Amino acid sequence: MITQQDGNTAWHFPLMILASLILFYFVIRIVMGKENFSKRIKSIFLLSILVVVAGMLFGKYGAQMGLKWWIYYPIPMLMTVLLPPIILKMSLKNTIGYLFLSFLSAPIIHVLFSFFLGWTEYMPFWDIPFIGEL
Repeated sequence: MITQQDGNTAWHFPLMILASLILFYFVIRIVMGKENFSKRIKSIFLLSILVVVAGMLFGKYGAQMGLKWWIYYPIPMLMTVLLPPIILKMSLKNTIGYLFLSFLSAPIIHVLFSFFLGWTEYMPFWDIPFIGEL
C-alpha cells in the first residue's frame, strides 16, 4: 500500500490531477447526460485541460512562487465554477447541478487521498486522519 510514509511525494500531484480529471468528466457527464456529453466531448476535453490541469498547476505553483492566497486559490476556483456553464452553455438546471457537484468534488478527492493514502497536499488546510494511524 502507498502511504504517507513514502519519502518522495513529487508523483502525488500528477495522480491528483488525474483523479480530478476523472471526477470532472464524471460530474460533467452526470449533469449533461450521455447524448449531450458525447456531442460536446472535444469542448469538454479542452475545458478539462484548462479548468483542471491549468487550474491545479496555477494553484500549486502560484502558492510556491509566493503569490497571495487570494490570487492562487480563487482564480482556479472561479475557472471551475464559471467556465463550464458558460462554455458548455448549460441550462439553469444543469448549472445548479454542476455547481453542487463541483463544490463536493474537491472535498471528496481530499478525503479519499488523505484517509486512504495519507496524502494531505490536496487541501492541506483541512486535516483528515490517515486510516493507518487510527
